[in-house]
Amino acid sequence: MSQTINEDALLRISQVLELIPISRSAWWQGCKSGKYPKPIKIGPKTTVWKASDIAKTLRELTGEQQKAEEKKDEKQK
Repeated sequence: MSQTINEDALLRISQVLELIPISRSAWWQGCKSGKYPKPIKIGPKTTVWKASDIAKTLRELTGEQQKAEEKKDEKQK
């Protein structure tokens, strides 16, 4: 199933985790380490991410996965 992302939108963590299926704690660790985009605080209890940053992260993660699969295929030959 393919989802289209409106790159001008702001996404809450639940929306991000629908697109990137990892745990909340893994997501926050990745944000802290710089692997994932930095959050934007828009209220005392509201944190969001730019959809364009999430789309970029998805492209990067997909590219990493494809490279790993290509290396695996090369080793099998």
